[in-house]
Amino acid sequence: MQEVMIKGVEDGALRVVLSGEIDLGNAEEFYAEVTGAYKQTPANVYFDCEKLDFIDSTTLGTFVKILKAVKTDGYKMTLANLQAKIKKLFVICSLDSIMEIL
Repeated sequence: MQEVMIKGVEDGALRVVLSGEIDLGNAEEFYAEVTGAYKQTPANVYFDCEKLDFIDSTTLGTFVKILKAVKTDGYKMTLANLQAKIKKLFVICSLDSIMEIL
């Protein structure tokens, strides 16, 4: 999946670079790629979202599912470099209160 690039573990966190659009059409593949990498190497999960252009409500739900798995194992999840329009979605849905957004 070209929208998801797993960079591996750096500084104690699984680094994932997101780009383009993640929506209903590819959210399941996004979830499978991230959780697959996480299960191989459990760690904090850090998403670099600088090149992420679009998400929908399905993607928001997918982030919550990933967060639940990560928190259950005692790790944290961080989203960084979100574009203002995407960050606004997380704030409107109050997801910024349950996950770290830089």
